[in-house]
Amino acid sequence: MAQSMADLPPEEARRKAREFCFDLLAARPRTREELRQALARKGCDEEIAGSLLAKLDDAGLVDDAAFAETWVRSRHTHKGLGRRALVAELKRKGVDAEVAAEAANEIGEESEEQRARELVRKKLRTMTGVDEQKATRRLLAMLARKGYPEGLSYSVVRTELTDP
Repeated sequence: MAQSMADLPPEEARRKAREFCFDLLAARPRTREELRQALARKGCDEEIAGSLLAKLDDAGLVDDAAFAETWVRSRHTHKGLGRRALVAELKRKGVDAEVAAEAANEIGEESEEQRARELVRKKLRTMTGVDEQKATRRLLAMLARKGYPEGLSYSVVRTELTDP
């Protein structure tokens, strides 16, 4: 698609935009906003993009809530991200803040704490010869980057350092 969609006749632009969206959705689920931005980068007319996105939405091919749930499960499990980081990622992807928060809340406090413990234990295995103060600082920083709440982080790190 070297040519901008803006240079094409309307029917050809609609067809190209539809094919482009289907190609993107075949690779992985996308948010409505991700598709809108991708179409804009290709020079797609806003009216054509809006109409196409509405049709995809009606057909159930674009569902931000379902995307958010899947994203949260995957990123929490595989990247160890906490709820705060997950909400931030979803917002960057164009998911409504309320939908993002609802999806992130599917991760219970127990699950979040358990995942934080796993991350701390894994990191501790690589921290031989590091004094406790430095280890604490590094572990807290790692959990903060991954979006875990301060209170939970302190509790988990303190417990894991005292009860190895």
